[in-house]
Amino acid sequence: MATIQMTTTDFKDKVFDYETVADWKYQGTLPAIIDFYADWCGPCKMVAPVLEELSKEYEGKIVIYKVNTDTEQELSAVFGIQSIPTILFIDAAGEPMMQPGALPKHVFKKIIEEKLLVPAKTAE
Repeated sequence: MATIQMTTTDFKDKVFDYETVADWKYQGTLPAIIDFYADWCGPCKMVAPVLEELSKEYEGKIVIYKVNTDTEQELSAVFGIQSIPTILFIDAAGEPMMQPGALPKHVFKKIIEEKLLVPAKTAE
C-alpha cells in the first residue's frame, strides 16, 4: 500500500476531529505516520520515497498519510506547523509525537520499531 494523500476532512474522519472533541483521541486502528509537506520543499522530496518504501515494508502494520501544507492550511495551522517536513507519529496507544525535519530511513525504522509497533500498555 502506498502513502495516502490526506485532506483536512480526511484527517477529521480518520485521525482526530479537533472541531468536535477537545482532548486528543486517535480514531485509527493502526499506528500512523503523517507527513506534513509541500511540493516545493527540497527536504520533503527526499523524505517522500523513504515513506513510500516504508509504507510497503510495513503494510498492514502502520498507515502513512501525507498532508500538503499549501492546500491544507487549516490543518497545518491547527498543528502549528512552522517548518516542513514535519512528521506526526501516532503510536499503538494513539499518542501523538511531532518531529520536525527530514529524517533518514534508519531513524524512521527505529521510531516505527521502538515506538509505533510497541503494543499499547494496558492499565492494571
